Amino acid sequence: MIVDEPIRIRQLQALNILAESGTMSLTAKAMNISQPAVSRLLADLSKELGYPLFSRSGRRLTLTREAQYLLPEIQRIFGAMGQIRNLRQNIQSGTSGHLKIACLPGFSTSHLPGVVADFLSARPETTVTIEPDRPERILDWVIGEQYDCGITDGFRSHHALDSKTIPIRCVCVFPEGHRLASKSIIHPEDLAGERIAHDRFGSEFYLRLRDILDAAGIAMDNFIETRQFTCACELAAKGVCVSVVSELDAKQYAGRGVGFRPFSANITHQLSLVWPNHKSTSILTLEFLGLFEKSLQPFALPES
Repeated sequence: MIVDEPIRIRQLQALNILAESGTMSLTAKAMNISQPAVSRLLADLSKELGYPLFSRSGRRLTLTREAQYLLPEIQRIFGAMGQIRNLRQNIQSGTSGHLKIACLPGFSTSHLPGVVADFLSARPETTVTIEPDRPERILDWVIGEQYDCGITDGFRSHHALDSKTIPIRCVCVFPEGHRLASKSIIHPEDLAGERIAHDRFGSEFYLRLRDILDAAGIAMDNFIETRQFTCACELAAKGVCVSVVSELDAKQYAGRGVGFRPFSANITHQLSLVWPNHKSTSILTLEFLGLFEKSLQPFALPES
């Protein structure tokens, strides 16, 4: 049984360079090998293909018709190899690839798009998937490696995840022209008699705000329950309610029918960045997480 020898890249490289140079000496110089080594590469390739590759005219070599027919395919191979090298360099340098981000719904239309735009401006070959959903689904997706990273809240810990939690300052939002606009800081007692939109019942943020209002003798008005701070801001803009939300979200509504002031009580929105810890995290993911964390610093409490 005759087993064909595999055609090697160096053999194809020798033929490709010979087609341009026309001589063994120039081909050998371009490949940084001896002329006998070039001759062996071409002879082996000719034997494996089953036909001659060139004819001699003095010192000049001319490709046969068969070799000329083969040449465009060889050049396509080297073109593809060049693209692979460039792609590898882009991936290693974090300028190319695909990034999948799971996030809280409010972020997909507020803070996140601006960060992604900045991220992509330096990485034109990168593509991104953004998927908003509730915190439980975000964790399932990231744990299962369906997404590279997640932006969530109320996160404690998980053995399959690494995380960074950033406490975001909270403010009181209200409709423009509201009586609270006259105050420089809003205290819990200032909310007496106000209709309040609040986070979902049972959430850590809701329970903390309820305890703060209870301590001030203010009953929580269970007027509107919403998972998203952006929804509370939209409702405030329509004159429906006041609310206590993260400054990150309130800032998006400045000049859009919403006013806000610092809230004196000790309450923060615990925002967490999460990513799988049981696989090597890509450079692209790490760079995005770093940029996103940096974008939060103007709204974050200083680390103690």
